[in-house]
Amino acid sequence: MTYQAAGGVEAPRTIKVHETDNVAIAVNTFGLKAGMTLADGTIVIDFVPQGHKVALADIPDGAPILRYGEVIGRAIGDIKRGAWVEESRVAMPVPPDLASVERSTRVPAPLPPLEGYTFEGFRNPDGSVGTKNILAISTSVQCVAGTLDFAIKRIKDELLPRYPNVDDVVAVTHAYGCGVAIGAPQAVVPIRTLQSLARHPNFGGEVMIVSLGCEKLQPERLLPEGKEGIVRLQDEAFHGFEAMIGAILEMADARLKVLNARTRESVPASELVVGLQCGGSDAFSGVTANPALGFAADLLVRAGATVMFSEVTEVRDAIHLLTPRAATPEVADALIREMAWYDDYLAQGGADRSANPSPGNKKGGLANVVEKALGSVAKSGTSAIAGVLAPGERVKEKGLIFAATPASDFVCGTLQLASGMTLQVFTTGRGTPYGLAAAPVIKVSTRTDLAQR
Repeated sequence: MTYQAAGGVEAPRTIKVHETDNVAIAVNTFGLKAGMTLADGTIVIDFVPQGHKVALADIPDGAPILRYGEVIGRAIGDIKRGAWVEESRVAMPVPPDLASVERSTRVPAPLPPLEGYTFEGFRNPDGSVGTKNILAISTSVQCVAGTLDFAIKRIKDELLPRYPNVDDVVAVTHAYGCGVAIGAPQAVVPIRTLQSLARHPNFGGEVMIVSLGCEKLQPERLLPEGKEGIVRLQDEAFHGFEAMIGAILEMADARLKVLNARTRESVPASELVVGLQCGGSDAFSGVTANPALGFAADLLVRAGATVMFSEVTEVRDAIHLLTPRAATPEVADALIREMAWYDDYLAQGGADRSANPSPGNKKGGLANVVEKALGSVAKSGTSAIAGVLAPGERVKEKGLIFAATPASDFVCGTLQLASGMTLQVFTTGRGTPYGLAAAPVIKVSTRTDLAQR
């Protein structure tokens, strides 16, 4: 909907989130022009690009800049009412002190349950429910990735057409497994992630591993107890490349037959495991798309489903808004544990949190990671936080869960998959080709013009 001022010119439009805010963001596609008068009487004195902030009051040097009712920074120099509050004029505040944040002090009461909602899914022997029916072939070491890619093409061309109930065949490859310290303390993260991915609900329990044979990460570690399904390319029974490919195809064919017998059935919405993520964010992410996800998250929790939100780097500066919602002090402590890990990581590398947001985020109006975090956590809705997952850990609880991941889109998506996510909703303000082969991804744009493009 376009608003017209006198003379047919588009009227200036802004969004002020909280009554205490002293800035608003420009809504007009081509920004706010100097000389425009806002609804509150503010006269714009600079050109303000779409998504960027305009001062609604004089902000003296060092005074707080408020958005979402929170301090997103302090003014560098005097900022006049009507001026563009550009990134260089915002000094980033210190992050919330982890030692003093509230723990489980404002736990939301459960809302009335929602019943009768279902989806068509695939039940698994372990009790989980998938949204897709996929043959996944994992690797135990990076050396075999090229061979597996070749085999996957053959499987799709020659075998998959025979099995119409199987949605896809995917390779779970990685740059790991050999030449690394498998026993190092942090090695638990990639190993746990690979173990969890092999057990993903969309893979139907038909685990299959392609191994070289001499790697440090032995393939048996990736198989669930009692399962078989390893092709070792160094096996002396193989004479030549075609024999190796033939063995992969033979094992894949046996698993495709099992998967093809699976059928969808109506299951309660409580069996859904939904992941929430944002990438290519802009200043509208925390106003349009992410709050919509938060609203949906509350509905899903009421339906008994599991909802995961993530991205430690984009939660850290809003952690004081989350720990009071933790269902128990132990959940709050787990949230703080993951934030402290990130603080230590930055300190070890001599880095600081100003590397986030990206240049594209800034072009979309986000001045710093504080503003970005406040918009990011809107995805979590208002429910109590029922649990916290370490990276790659499988989810066990129902309700709203924080799954610790980096903010990098595909790393976050992979770790959410490892945690058991079977459907992801991904918001973006700048646009991204992001997607996942192993689970459906619903993309949500923050702005009409992006959605139209």
